[in-house]
Amino acid sequence: MSALAAEETVVNLDQQLWQAWKSMDVPEGFRAEIIEGTITLSPTGGTRHFTINRRLGQALYEYLRGTGFAPAQDGNVIAGLKVLIPDVFVAPDDTDEIEHPEGLGLLASGIPLVVETVSPGAEARKRDHVLKHRAYAAAGIPVYVIIDDYDDGGAVTILTGPDAGRRAYASSTRVPYGQEAVIPEGPAKGFVIGPDVTGERRPKS
Repeated sequence: MSALAAEETVVNLDQQLWQAWKSMDVPEGFRAEIIEGTITLSPTGGTRHFTINRRLGQALYEYLRGTGFAPAQDGNVIAGLKVLIPDVFVAPDDTDEIEHPEGLGLLASGIPLVVETVSPGAEARKRDHVLKHRAYAAAGIPVYVIIDDYDDGGAVTILTGPDAGRRAYASSTRVPYGQEAVIPEGPAKGFVIGPDVTGERRPKS
């Protein structure tokens, strides 16, 4: 198969996935994303997951007040024919310029920060630490934050410097629970994710 034919096959697959995703009737309590050539269904989080995201959203709302940006939760962030649904993300107050042409979500090009809170289980950790790392970097999201209860008693990892070609972030800073993780750039620069959001260290599972 020629390189051109292979590229056309990938584009056709992406188009088919996109059309299938748009026509899906997603079961209640789940969310559907397009990640690495697959439509992925994952359950919404439990009480702990919800609590962290709510604390984070409330704190970000206060921090970003008056900046022209605000937090949002569980919305579609679209990069080409890929769809990602961060647990929490920061977006402009005025989203007209970054709204998807079909009104299906917001374009990744206008999103400065995304956050994933890891759910229990090896698949959930792989999704957030590996698959979504690659997807957010490929989409050019400047800051990706992972809040992980299951990382050796709990840790916040801040990834910056996306390289779309490599599908990787250049810089990764891991901060254990009980300490303060500081957002280094963007509209939320200086925002602290600490015990008020995550709690102190959790028992190893």
